[in-house]
Amino acid sequence: MDISKKLLHCVIGVCMGCVALNVFAQAYPNKPIHIVIGFPPGGAIDTLARVLAPKISKELGQTVVIENKGGAGGVIGMQYVANAEPDGYTLFLGTLGNYSITPAMVKDLPYNVPRDFIPITQIASSPFIIFANPQLPIKNVSELISYSKANPGKVYFSSSGNGGLPHMAGEMFNEAAGIKMIHVPYKGSAPSMTDVIGGQVQLTFEAIAIGLPYLKSGRLKGLAITDAKRLPILPELPTVAETLPGFILKNWFGLSAPKQTSMDKIILIQKSIVIALKDPEVMKTLGDLGLEPVGDTPIEFAQFIRQETGRWQTLFSKGSIKLD
Repeated sequence: MDISKKLLHCVIGVCMGCVALNVFAQAYPNKPIHIVIGFPPGGAIDTLARVLAPKISKELGQTVVIENKGGAGGVIGMQYVANAEPDGYTLFLGTLGNYSITPAMVKDLPYNVPRDFIPITQIASSPFIIFANPQLPIKNVSELISYSKANPGKVYFSSSGNGGLPHMAGEMFNEAAGIKMIHVPYKGSAPSMTDVIGGQVQLTFEAIAIGLPYLKSGRLKGLAITDAKRLPILPELPTVAETLPGFILKNWFGLSAPKQTSMDKIILIQKSIVIALKDPEVMKTLGDLGLEPVGDTPIEFAQFIRQETGRWQTLFSKGSIKLD
């Protein structure tokens, strides 16, 4: 075979290889991708998912479906994804509570986070606001502490569920302030907020995205934010740390897949989210909701989950936080 024919065969081989790689790359995704959330609709994580879904769908060329499988503080949804086929079509969008607090607190979960999940990326983080019913006769954290001490056993705070971060926030506040507000768990953030608005409970610790519309309409009032600094969209709202130095608490949200999902799919999904987070429309929406975009790598997110789980294990082992 002369040189020209050999060259022609090489070119054909390279082209066939490129075609094969292109076909492989296009093979996923070829049907809708389902993102499972372990909470009912209406919470901060649900809002985040529905903001990002159209952008991720555009990047991947497939519909992204949000599935709410609430119950047991996210355990039901997380178990569902842990048992799903590792084909990249069923993913879990969870919170700090799902990935770190519950595993640190509960010994007999039906899954193990590092064993059964592959972290994809931390998407965003957000502090909480202490939202109160307007009829509660206080205006700030200092007055809340004084009122609670003057009315023992009469101040109730709601949460999205026992063991979730809103619950933990209230218990941490109790400890830091030396008071004992009574916890009332609900099945999700939406019903929790509804009862604060209705006056069945006096206050809650919740994500900005959930309570901001009620704050602006006057149906709720804000007492403080759990970040290290004041929020640009609510500069008049003080931080809890201005009254209780060192009190800082932020929730975070991240995406993962069932173990054994191939890394090429994990990386493709992660890249689509990073691109979505840089979209100007998404950035503005998240900023207006008090959400800070992250978009780290799978390795960075895995390390972060380990660190956070260890931190909460230490808090529970020391008895710093006691559950109902």
